[in-house]
Amino acid sequence: YIAGSGRAIQGATSHNLGQNFGKMFDITFQNTEGKSETVWQTSWGLTTRSIGVMVMVHGDDQGLVLPPRIAPLQVVIVPIISKKLKQEDATSYCEAVLKDLKDQGIRAKYDDRTLYNPGWKYNHWEQKGVPLRIEVGPRDIETKQVRLVTRYNGSKEDVGLEGIGTFVKGKLESIQSDMFIKAKSARDEHLVKVTEWKDFVPNLEKNNLVLTPWCGGEHKDWEEWVKEKSREESLKARGQDVEDARTATSVAAKSLCIPFDQPEMPEGTKCIASGLPATCWCLWGRSY
Repeated sequence: YIAGSGRAIQGATSHNLGQNFGKMFDITFQNTEGKSETVWQTSWGLTTRSIGVMVMVHGDDQGLVLPPRIAPLQVVIVPIISKKLKQEDATSYCEAVLKDLKDQGIRAKYDDRTLYNPGWKYNHWEQKGVPLRIEVGPRDIETKQVRLVTRYNGSKEDVGLEGIGTFVKGKLESIQSDMFIKAKSARDEHLVKVTEWKDFVPNLEKNNLVLTPWCGGEHKDWEEWVKEKSREESLKARGQDVEDARTATSVAAKSLCIPFDQPEMPEGTKCIASGLPATCWCLWGRSY
């Protein structure tokens, strides 16, 4: 679920492509009898789509926001160079912090570039989604501490230098967990249960996913009815007559899945579309 648009997106796909492409491109193999046959093909999609969904779910107006476990760079150390803190003094301190982090297996970097000021570096690494920034200024060196800035929520925390590697390692795990909870909460807040058609499209307009009683996946005609009826009512609510056939983001709802975890179905419950006896709960929404 993408909170910014209120749309769902398919997480992964698996398709039996049959022999269509094999025949088209003349792809053959030799079977156990030594005869030539056209190959059968499958299609599996997960990796690049998952990266795209991750960017859409967690990203913000400042750029990428990467979960620590998959971030190529988990921590960046930025010295605050000024008249009170020279580059060479900051370097020895920051490199000691860097060593402690790397000793804990943390993917970290010390940004010692002299061409850019601290503010420019903050923005640079925020755009790249680095989960945690460590700032080191003259006061931090005096008090033997560092300042931690968390990318996903902007929180700041001053932490003592002793045991900094162990502390940061735990901090990254907390960030990972908190980011998941935030994304899941955003989805759950937009998951509603609807039992009457009159409430279906209004909830779509609120960027909600809609769980409804359903007469079963075998009723393809009623699934198509939901798609067309929701499109019609959504366009009417927006004061539009037709939808561009080329649009990649239709206002129509589609069936997303029949959840494994099914809520209790009260006896006599009717399908939201056909009025037939409901056999399951189905999740609907707009999607990419």
